[in-house]
Amino acid sequence: MLLKTYENIDSIGRAILGIKASGVHNKELAEIHYPNGEKALAQVIALDREHVTLQLFGGGFGVSTDCKVRFLGKPMQVGFSNDMLGRVYSGNGKPIDGGPELMADLVRVAGPSINPVKRLIPKEMIRTGVPMIDVFNTLVRSQKIPIFAKAGEPYNRLLANIATQTDADVIIIGGVGLKYDEYHYFKRRIEEAGSNSKTIMFVHTHRDSIVEGLMVPDLALAVGERFALQGKNVFVLLSDMTQWSDYLRQVANAQDQIPANQGYPGDLYSQLASRYEKAADIDGAGSLTILGVTTMDDVTHPVPDNTGYITEGQFYMKDGYLELFGSLSRLKQQVNERTRPDHRSIMNAMARLLSESEERVKAQKFGSVKDDYSLRLLDYRKTFQKELMDPFRFLELEEALDLCWDILSNHFKKEEVGLSSELIATYWPQKRDFQTLEGSTHE
Repeated sequence: MLLKTYENIDSIGRAILGIKASGVHNKELAEIHYPNGEKALAQVIALDREHVTLQLFGGGFGVSTDCKVRFLGKPMQVGFSNDMLGRVYSGNGKPIDGGPELMADLVRVAGPSINPVKRLIPKEMIRTGVPMIDVFNTLVRSQKIPIFAKAGEPYNRLLANIATQTDADVIIIGGVGLKYDEYHYFKRRIEEAGSNSKTIMFVHTHRDSIVEGLMVPDLALAVGERFALQGKNVFVLLSDMTQWSDYLRQVANAQDQIPANQGYPGDLYSQLASRYEKAADIDGAGSLTILGVTTMDDVTHPVPDNTGYITEGQFYMKDGYLELFGSLSRLKQQVNERTRPDHRSIMNAMARLLSESEERVKAQKFGSVKDDYSLRLLDYRKTFQKELMDPFRFLELEEALDLCWDILSNHFKKEEVGLSSELIATYWPQKRDFQTLEGSTHE
């Protein structure tokens, strides 16, 4: 195929350039040829008749009007192989771990989502080792769900823990706008846990171009989808999708697009949805699950607001803990009746008692909490927070459920917990039957 080369670039921005060309397709790759012989990649992001707008990998610094543009006639692709496991790549798909580049099998980046006819109803739990997730808001294979958190919360530490604890076959970490210490923390945790054999990282740091940052989710999802089609259960962890959306806003503003809410492009919802909708349980193959971090000040911000309409629930992280109230996995009912017979019942009982204890906290401010049951509820709340809400404590689901029974038996009588006699006969700890804690101090 004869590749067309064009001159006379008519506009240059920070990461955008415009040129007149014909026969060009959206998302097509192009090479920018500098006068000194160097080359850089760009991608078509907008077409207006013969006026083509390209997004430059590496930014527009150094580009001049006497550069030449050569269109390659193909979309963005990434090399794929099982040998990718244990490797680290940049936001342009090139290895940054010193290993060889893989070009044997090329996968299209940002291609169409899985055919709906091939999608199965989600039905299998994905284990994370985090009690607040596995017990109270169970993740389901093929689910798409965000972690809502303020900047500064230890969400990347949580993602690293989940990456080393999950029972997924393949874990893909996509980091957008990471600091170097965050990148090295991910890398070190994976190496220490011996998870290299099933983990791939696509890393973009603040020093890299914003275009490479925009490519990270697409690269991670394209590779993840190919593994899923091979029959693997894939877990994609993305951080931070608010930073990704900010890059999207910068590019839209550079194109002089009419801004929508808070300057974000009007198609923000569609842009986010096209990534999250890659999650799927595929008939005759594997699955792709997506957990993405969304940093925010409040949920009315355009990014979490749009994300909430796309995803199937959310986890709230506050003060280093995963909150029970406010967090919700909308698919948990699909699986938690089949994990263990007591799972759904004890989850509901623990949540109901915690809700009661929160009411006692409010009443305590007015000095009206003096009865024994209320004081035990307050003690229960402290134990719940200490033993279960820490997102960095690893427990298998069965261990966490046993701990729930232990906590209940330490604070309540059997008839106070609202559980069936059959479950109590099976799971209530035999070593103890609650007695009123006479002489104990209730702070």
